Amino acid sequence: MKYKRLGHTGLFVSKLCLGTMTYGGKGFWQVIGRLGSESVEGQLRRAVDAGVNFLDTADVYHEGESERLVGAAIERLGLDRKSLVIATKLHGRVGPGPNDVGQSRKHIFDSIDASLRRLRTDHVDLYQIHGVDPITPLEETLEALNDVV
Repeated sequence: MKYKRLGHTGLFVSKLCLGTMTYGGKGFWQVIGRLGSESVEGQLRRAVDAGVNFLDTADVYHEGESERLVGAAIERLGLDRKSLVIATKLHGRVGPGPNDVGQSRKHIFDSIDASLRRLRTDHVDLYQIHGVDPITPLEETLEALNDVV
C-alpha cells in the first residue's frame, strides 16, 4: 500500500480509504447499503491486511449505525487503534430537536461525544464538516472545532 500526507499535515494515510456509507441499514440510508457486522468485519479485515489505514464514516450514516459497526469491528478484530486513521463527520440531522443538526457549538460537542461512544474510541483523527450551515456564524463553528482538538 502507498501512503500519502493528508494535506499539509504530518499525518500519513493510505491512498485508499475504506468508506463506510453502506454499513448499517437504517433510515433512508438503506437504499445505499445494508451491510451487517459480519460483512463489516470481513471488509475491514481485508482492507487492513492490504495496508489500508484510513477509515471514513459519518454520524448520519444509517442513524449512527455505521459508526457503531466500525467501532465494534475494530474491537472484535483486535485491531491496533493507533495504526488506524479514523475520520468521521458532522452536520446532518441526528435527532428531532432543533439543535440536532448544523454546526453550532452545542451540536459539534454533542456530535463528537456521540461519535466517540459509537466508535468506542477516545479520539478521532479527522473530524470533518459534512455540509453548509447558513445559520451558525463561521467563527462559532471554527472555535468549537478548535476546542474539540
